[in-house]
Amino acid sequence: MTASAPPRTVPLPRLWGTRSRDIGALLVGNGVLILAMWIRHGGLEQLSTPSDVLSGAGQIAALFGTYLALIQLVLMSRSPWLDEAFGMDRLAWWHRWLGFGTVWMIGGHLVLTLAGWALGDERSLADELLVLLGTYPYVLWGLIGFVVFVAIGLISLRAVRHRLPYELWFWLHMGTYVAIALAFLHQLFTGSDFVHDEMATLYWIVLYDIAIALILVFRLGLPIVASRRHQLRVAAVVPEAPGVVSIYLTGRELDTLAVRSGQYFVFRFMTRQWWWRGHPFSISSAPNGSWLRITVKARGDDTHKLQTIPVGTGVFIEGPYGVMTGARRTKRKVTLIAGGVGIAPLRALLESTAAAPGELVLLYRAGRKEDLVFKDELDLLAKQRKAVVRYLVGHRKRMQHDPLGPASIGRLVPDIAEHDVYVCGPNGMMDTVDHSLWTLGVPRSQIHAERFSY
Repeated sequence: MTASAPPRTVPLPRLWGTRSRDIGALLVGNGVLILAMWIRHGGLEQLSTPSDVLSGAGQIAALFGTYLALIQLVLMSRSPWLDEAFGMDRLAWWHRWLGFGTVWMIGGHLVLTLAGWALGDERSLADELLVLLGTYPYVLWGLIGFVVFVAIGLISLRAVRHRLPYELWFWLHMGTYVAIALAFLHQLFTGSDFVHDEMATLYWIVLYDIAIALILVFRLGLPIVASRRHQLRVAAVVPEAPGVVSIYLTGRELDTLAVRSGQYFVFRFMTRQWWWRGHPFSISSAPNGSWLRITVKARGDDTHKLQTIPVGTGVFIEGPYGVMTGARRTKRKVTLIAGGVGIAPLRALLESTAAAPGELVLLYRAGRKEDLVFKDELDLLAKQRKAVVRYLVGHRKRMQHDPLGPASIGRLVPDIAEHDVYVCGPNGMMDTVDHSLWTLGVPRSQIHAERFSY
């Protein structure tokens, strides 16, 4: 098996034509409708006393806290519409910050409602809480759900989550589903929208159903169908550089697997150790209908063990995902900027991106010559495609300049502002390149990158 196997016809993923503005308008419109339904069933008319004002504010906080929680689920449902519109890295970023917003909203609901009822009943906050817990059975469920939300918010803080193994963090994070289920029961039996307004009740049930359906279809249904159809298995493990291997995967009907260069799958290697652990890896060779290749650098326990994954191991796939593809291209000229093992998706793009001689450029940054991955393949592709490949090798402290600074990039690609630029590598490198491209006047619409972190 070689990286130069003759390509076969491979279908491209469907372009859904989803626009981020349309999705934003839909979400804002739903928020306005939720507030309008609260007003419709007498929300404003109830604000006659200070205690009613506090309770009303608590109701609104609960409605929007629940709505933000449902949006979180939808954002991470891995819907192809959302992936195409935003990219999974941006969806993950919004998911994280909406999570903190959810905690604040639900916490505001608890405090405001408790204060409002305590003021009306002339009780202390502690006494009022005991009364509510004893009078309304589903208040306790809501309180437990809030505690779960807070716990998830705490483990999602950057300083905390980076200290936890990803798998532990992931499974603890799944407690979000428990918290939302408890919040739904609390809302169903005690929420003003559910108790007093049948139309609002039906609307909220539809919102929950949509969120659950998206998760079941895109996170479970489609991956199961794709994995059963293609039956991927590890065919070979090939060393590429110190601590870096390529894993070749073969299977059935791969000429029907719609994937673009630059995209990635979430892979689950079906062994006792790894079947429940998903790993996002970009394909490192253009789709050819015969096999897939991913390239893995040993960074932690899992990626270190994948260096010796047994041949024949079955593989479960989710995807493809990613917007760092030719579908985002806007210009005739293209520059690819890679760092370390970030060369993987860009090597696939170098192979498949249509360009005239001299209009396709690759800048590849590495600390040492031996860290260059695919050098022989890149040299061959450069010759075949009449592309320009520049290796920027050396430790930054020993170099006289920043090899990815604006001066260096501007010298290597003088007309960079007229290029689409694809970037992949460590976060620090991508930050440097982003600043350099901004300095060189490259419009944001021409910069294509994705970051994978939790």
